[in-house]
Amino acid sequence: MGNRGTIGSPSQAFADAMRDLHAARLRPEVRVTEVPAPSRIAPYAVALTAEVITSASEWGHAEGGEDELASGRFVLLHDPSCPEPWAGEWRAVTFARAELEPEMANDPMLGDVGWAWLVDALDAHGVGYTAEAGTVTRVVSQSYAGLADRAPTVEMEVRASWTPVGGSMGDHLVAWSDVLCTIAGLPPLPEGVIPLPGQRR
Repeated sequence: MGNRGTIGSPSQAFADAMRDLHAARLRPEVRVTEVPAPSRIAPYAVALTAEVITSASEWGHAEGGEDELASGRFVLLHDPSCPEPWAGEWRAVTFARAELEPEMANDPMLGDVGWAWLVDALDAHGVGYTAEAGTVTRVVSQSYAGLADRAPTVEMEVRASWTPVGGSMGDHLVAWSDVLCTIAGLPPLPEGVIPLPGQRR
């Protein structure tokens, strides 16, 4: 990762959280880049963007190269004053997006499924959290006139925030990256397989 994206001198707690994020073991398909963090929400903040990348040849594309299957953003905020809406000193603010099969556009359970993916991922990693909130949105794009030959596309967006309670901040990042991989359509890792630290830029 690059510059830490903090405001002022980081507290020891925030420095520890940064170390946890650096050490997080993400799937090899996940590429993480640190970007400028929001500057007015909390005294300390770090922002990461992530892309789920896979070899195009794995998906039957003869030309090779890479495909982006999903993208998102993970922001960790720290405010020792414990803002009332947070119910704690920390806040994770996330966004994940991926294109789905067109037939998913009319699935009435899509929102419930998307939110369940988040909750299941957090629970699977055993992280504590509170004051969770979010939305699941489907975006259907239909082309017309000169673009009428393009097939309809459906995108799913999961926006969520929660207050981490104890544990490693890196585990929260890993849980969120699992959601990103799920909406990208990647199969779960086989039981017992431990991912290496994800690619950082």
